[in-house]
Amino acid sequence: MQFWNESAIYEENCPKCGRTVEFYKDDTNRKCSGCGHRMVNPRLDFGCAAYCQFAEQCLGTLPEEFVGQQDNLLKDRVAVEVKRFLKSDFRRIGHIMRVAQQAEKIARDEGANLGVTLCAAYLLELGEIEAAGRHADPTADQIIDEGQRLAADILGRLSAKEPIVQGVCALIEARHRDQGDDSLEVRVLADAAELARLEEMRRNEPKQARELGRLMAEQLLTASGRQLAQKMSGL
Repeated sequence: MQFWNESAIYEENCPKCGRTVEFYKDDTNRKCSGCGHRMVNPRLDFGCAAYCQFAEQCLGTLPEEFVGQQDNLLKDRVAVEVKRFLKSDFRRIGHIMRVAQQAEKIARDEGANLGVTLCAAYLLELGEIEAAGRHADPTADQIIDEGQRLAADILGRLSAKEPIVQGVCALIEARHRDQGDDSLEVRVLADAAELARLEEMRRNEPKQARELGRLMAEQLLTASGRQLAQKMSGL
């Protein structure tokens, strides 16, 4: 604390009663003296707690508002692992990042499971890459097997909860088998992949991209996806 300056202590308004609550910059939460509500420090970044096994020892009991966000924050760590896996394949990295960005926009608007959907968006194509390196003409089963193996390995290293691992692996299979699974998360991933393709086309083939965007604005599987296609096409 001897190195802190005046910005290390600040005041925030209680979301329940509006009374002023004083925070030190390393406080995770404080109780409002007016109504007794325990509020989260709005300026503290809890991102590390999504993957650190020592989170509770470091930060104390995690606030309820944060606990529900832990699965969503896991995606940031998954993104780092995917970049490590792809190494210098910057074209593929850029494509996967665009798919994930579009998936996040759609998933938030549509109310999909963010943690599972976004992790799957980052991990979905790894099975194709790995299977192509192992087999001359990989089958859907081989792609799924490699994809699920890599996803389970990466998520396991990040201490992801078992329901997330299972959910991601199920999405990998559903997307590669294309057997008419119309779950919301599958539709979000399908639309995200198409929108990423549209985004990439806009840079090199703007006229064709506009026409493709017109079609997507009518044919994508989610209302949010269709709205994004319409906006990207300037319609």
